[in-house]
Amino acid sequence: MPKSRLEAFADGVFAIAATLLILNVAVAEGKPLGGELQRIWLSYAAYAITFTTIGVIWINHHLVMHQVARVDRLFQVLNILFLMVIAFIPFPTRLLALYINTGDAKAAALAYGITLTLTAVLFNALWWYAAAGHRLIRDDADPKVITGIGRSYLPGPFIYSVATVVALISPQASAGLYALIALFYVLESSVFGRSGG
Repeated sequence: MPKSRLEAFADGVFAIAATLLILNVAVAEGKPLGGELQRIWLSYAAYAITFTTIGVIWINHHLVMHQVARVDRLFQVLNILFLMVIAFIPFPTRLLALYINTGDAKAAALAYGITLTLTAVLFNALWWYAAAGHRLIRDDADPKVITGIGRSYLPGPFIYSVATVVALISPQASAGLYALIALFYVLESSVFGRSGG
């Protein structure tokens, strides 16, 4: 399969996942609109945090694909599993927005955290499979960029795992950590993007 087809499919999945997030932002009909717009502020926050997270993952996926010269069957399978989790992200986002201030906050924060942890694990698997022994990497790839990409992706599963475990103690603190992680990756991607070319 040409690499371009895999990239086009991935772009489609990312676009659909990001678009589905807005369906989580809804007001109740028949109630005063002003009050409803204020009541659903958590939906706005969940939308913004998760859209940013998906956007950063999409940027990094493009960075990976830029370093990859070709794809093989196992890389395709890893990519499919990774995209399956990306497409699932809107569901725990909705749970977090709806339940973070209820008795079910812990379950909602755990569902969100487990999903993003699994996303980070699969993204690392995708990258390290391609990069190990330069298996699928371009011959002209800059070794510093390859090392930098690997180094920047490694903390992801750990960071999300910690935020997920925090949900067992305080779901609200866990949700705050998810927001900080999104901000961290926006800043990290900007800095790495400038230095990595």
